[in-house]
Amino acid sequence: MRDDTGNLQSVRRAISALEAISDAGELGVTELGRRLGVHKATASRLVATLADRGLVERDPVSEKYRLGFGLIRLAGAAMAGLDIVRTAHPVLEELAERTHETVNLGVLSNEDVVYIDQVTGTRSIVAVSWVGRRTPLHCTSNGKVLLAHMPAADRSARLEHELPALTPRTITDAAALDRQLDEIVRRGYAQTVEELEEGLNAVAAPIRQADGTVAAALSISGPAFRLRPMDLPRMARLVMDGADAISRRLGYVERRTG
Repeated sequence: MRDDTGNLQSVRRAISALEAISDAGELGVTELGRRLGVHKATASRLVATLADRGLVERDPVSEKYRLGFGLIRLAGAAMAGLDIVRTAHPVLEELAERTHETVNLGVLSNEDVVYIDQVTGTRSIVAVSWVGRRTPLHCTSNGKVLLAHMPAADRSARLEHELPALTPRTITDAAALDRQLDEIVRRGYAQTVEELEEGLNAVAAPIRQADGTVAAALSISGPAFRLRPMDLPRMARLVMDGADAISRRLGYVERRTG
């Protein structure tokens, strides 16, 4: 088994360095090394790596290091995620009460959708939590929404990868999926019919930030015997209205016209 002790020590030192700089406001390499209990050369390499990532910045006059704007970007992303959950949750509750089905909030995480909130409908026989679960983009309604609204280059790059079949209904042809993604953008919602799991259908719509960027997807899902293909357009209208309501709460002012 590979020994990760050295890597873990480096991570601990990096975190300790950020905390020390935060407490002091700014620190020189010598003082940072003293606080970390390492040689000046080690401290120098450490802050150089952090600076490359924008996590610390070097003052050209004092030659001391302070926290960088890279941390603000990371904190902003975390706060945005928390803000979406807090803002969206009442809408999830309302949709679940109205439809009696499960309502999920999903965001993009690398190559997957990760679910960050859920309200289970009263018709659910088994309450299965999807919060924290990752699913592929190409075979989920949330994933298709996020994939459809990516910049063209990002979408194309992801469609170059293999699209594994999770069920007989999963779309595995990139060209066919690309055409469907264009249609999702036009009509305002995505749907899946037993593409992720047999017996599970879903619809989803995009949630936009104040600048119009799609930040998340809102979905309604349920068993295929109850959420039939003929029922999906009606559910789609509800999920689009819910996504619009969340978008407005996030500061997005332009409304759907389709």
